[in-house]
Amino acid sequence: MTAPENWQQRLAAATESRGRLCVGLDPHPGILQAWGLPDDLSGLAGFAGTVVSAFAGRVAVVKPQLAFFEAHGHRGLAILEQLTSAFRQAGTLVLLDAKRGDIGSTMAAYARTFLAPDGPYAADALTVSPYLGVRALAPAYELAAETGAGLYVLCRTSNPEAGWQLSGEPTLAQQVVTDCRAVNAELGSAVLGLVVGATRQLDVELPGTELSVLAPGFGAQGAQLGELDQLYGTVAPAVLPTASRSVLAAGPGVDALRAALADHLAQLPARADGQEREQA
Repeated sequence: MTAPENWQQRLAAATESRGRLCVGLDPHPGILQAWGLPDDLSGLAGFAGTVVSAFAGRVAVVKPQLAFFEAHGHRGLAILEQLTSAFRQAGTLVLLDAKRGDIGSTMAAYARTFLAPDGPYAADALTVSPYLGVRALAPAYELAAETGAGLYVLCRTSNPEAGWQLSGEPTLAQQVVTDCRAVNAELGSAVLGLVVGATRQLDVELPGTELSVLAPGFGAQGAQLGELDQLYGTVAPAVLPTASRSVLAAGPGVDALRAALADHLAQLPARADGQEREQA
């Protein structure tokens, strides 16, 4: 039986054809109001329908923020399920921003929920928290290795409050890097990537392009896509920048959202291999 492509291979294929950008889907009350939508199930459904129409098949990766769907109860999660399915059917990868982390059977349940092909909210990748130890994530990364899914482990996040927790000598962030490299080596597959925010000077040593890096902080949080190479140096080819509010602010018109997507893609540095990105 042929092994599935690993996450990095699937991501490379997607960004090759649709550009190296992840669009965050955060239907918080402020964006719903700005779009003239109520902060209820009908508004959430309207948001979901619009972003699917605007971005499905046009962007490499979308990143729904689970909390904004959970806030509307089981019906909100049903909308997430429909949204995830629609994007995946269109060939857009879905990276679910859930930041889950636990041990044993509980972590296994999270893995089945979000990563198993028959899981209710099956996604292509998932953000996870290493607070209980990177190896406590084993049920998730072992399942991901079997299915070709990916995990992004919180490492050096973009929020200003993270400094006290993620600093020290050696830093917790640096230990996360070390542990993720070790796990990938043991799995023989590039399952684990890192979340390393773009809003501060890079102060964690990353192993070149060995690990995929999810980089929040572009757009509304202040980092500029055109500065990607400057911010990440030799690691930049492995970075998947993510932008949410700066894209969604163009809504709710589908054409305006597509134009915002194209503008963000155009801001990215030219690829080192000289190949052009396909614009939205």
